[in-house]
Amino acid sequence: MDIHHIRYFLAVCETRNFTRAGERCNVTQPALSRAIQQLEEEVGGLLFRRERNLTHLTDLGALLRPRFQQILDELTGVRQEASRFLCLENANLKVGVMCTIGPRRFTGLLADFNRRQQGIQLQLVEGVPASLSQLLEAGEIDVAIMASSNSFPERFDVTPLYRERFVLAFPNGHRLARNDNVAISELDGENYLRRLNCEYRDHLAGLCNDRGVKLRISYASEREDWIQNMVSGGLGICFIPEFSAVIPGLQIRPVIDPEVWREVSLVVVAGRRFSPAASAFVNSVKAHGWPESALAQAIRKTAA
Repeated sequence: MDIHHIRYFLAVCETRNFTRAGERCNVTQPALSRAIQQLEEEVGGLLFRRERNLTHLTDLGALLRPRFQQILDELTGVRQEASRFLCLENANLKVGVMCTIGPRRFTGLLADFNRRQQGIQLQLVEGVPASLSQLLEAGEIDVAIMASSNSFPERFDVTPLYRERFVLAFPNGHRLARNDNVAISELDGENYLRRLNCEYRDHLAGLCNDRGVKLRISYASEREDWIQNMVSGGLGICFIPEFSAVIPGLQIRPVIDPEVWREVSLVVVAGRRFSPAASAFVNSVKAHGWPESALAQAIRKTAA
């Protein structure tokens, strides 16, 4: 059943005249009459009674008119929604963000993106790399921003955004406060607060074991704010990324011997076509001026 035939039928219903209906639909009267006849053949009965200059709906035509109007309205709505989506009006976008990434790194990006793309409704989905990878593959999020202590699988396209070092967090008055930086070997015997969602947790534990450093795991939590508050309260120390949001009362020092860095990247499924909203976000992320780590700046200046 041709949608144009339905549109012609409804035009005749409104005008009760084949010639005026043809003018409204920008077709000739004979072409419109043929379309109505084809529609009548489709439904199996007459839709109009044609009596000289008078045109009336049959009982079948009156029965089908609201159904045909509904079909046309729904198709018009579909086209309008598609147009708004393609024009980035009321478009939805889900971005996966690793839960250990500090929000201050993204405030500028999100503010700029919202200013440029006000029609896009962006939802941030927090998670660890393993869960974000699953959501990305399943199509439940459009893109992800995360890091990994290992290389990402080949099924993903990965664009590095910035690097940040790990620092040691401890409370005011701690013995390590006098240091400009802290070697891992200096941590032996300390009470340690384990960040359960840290993607470098096993890597950092391995570095301590390799140096014979024994830490007393006093508490563990998935919540970054809980860990930091416990550190601030003197319950232990912890490793955190450099750009984490640090609460008052917390001291941080760079970790050395060895330095530990992570690379935060934009991750998408290789070969998957972006929606217009996802494409706009990916372009914004790649074009964003990501601030460098203080140590990275120093290294670059020294190299120059």
